[in-house]
Amino acid sequence: MKIGVLLSGCGVYDGAEIQETVLSLLAIAELGHEAVCIGVDADQFHVINHIDGSVMSEKRNMLIEAARITRGEIQDIHSIQPADIDALLLPGGFGSAKNLTSWAFDGHNSTILPIVKLLLINLINVGKPIVALCVSPVVLAKAFENSGISLNMTIGSAAEPSPYDILSFRNGMEQIGCTTEEKTIGEVLVDKKNRIITAPCYMMEAGIVQIRENIKLALHALEDLVNE
Repeated sequence: MKIGVLLSGCGVYDGAEIQETVLSLLAIAELGHEAVCIGVDADQFHVINHIDGSVMSEKRNMLIEAARITRGEIQDIHSIQPADIDALLLPGGFGSAKNLTSWAFDGHNSTILPIVKLLLINLINVGKPIVALCVSPVVLAKAFENSGISLNMTIGSAAEPSPYDILSFRNGMEQIGCTTEEKTIGEVLVDKKNRIITAPCYMMEAGIVQIRENIKLALHALEDLVNE
């Protein structure tokens, strides 16, 4: 199985979450599948100093930055068609909410990059499954807003420790047509009707081993979905 991995840059605060990305690539390889890394040839919203959280006065390109994680093996999203992959995985990281969408600034009133929306809609239209980790369900929520398709997804659990306002994310997603369920770090949610798998990952307080296990759960669920 060829699994596309859509990256929004490099770094948790301004791009793709590196640990989630690398552990996804590892899990894909361990299960005997092929990762097809995909990036967007456009500037990040901004660049963050990952030591102190300050905004830096420079520009970085999402595609070039994502190539740091993938050792240069990456394709521009404009060159990818649904026929090229069997499934798609979106790691988390603030890039999903700052670069692919503007959710970090505008919540459910945010915008989404048209090329990202097009790929996601085309994949669902032809029955290709999508895995969204961490905060990336907001990207799917925006892609299918006003589409008549109601996705059922998780963004984490408000009942367990989290560095983020889980209820705010859930409320925002529900306002634009999604249904949501609470899942914690040991769980994933499978929307069989729409062939969507979501896993909370670093939306919850968790260590790297827990993140690895959560991603493996998501990929096993993807295999089960494809093999049904």
